[in-house]
Amino acid sequence: MIILGEDHLRRVLKEYVSYFNTSRPHQGIQQSIPGGGHRERPVNASGKIVARPILGGLHHDYRRAA
Repeated sequence: MIILGEDHLRRVLKEYVSYFNTSRPHQGIQQSIPGGGHRERPVNASGKIVARPILGGLHHDYRRAA
């Protein structure tokens, strides 16, 4: 990713920090999400899995479609 100025850098960092703290599981807290509480995962979940691109596709967040 090429950063095109201070404003662009701030937008990129803001989006990454949001992804890091709301979507990404952390090993140090038993694969939980910081500040998100403990989410129970359905045992027999069904439905299509949808990828949401983060930072223009540099990362992805995968969730089941409703």
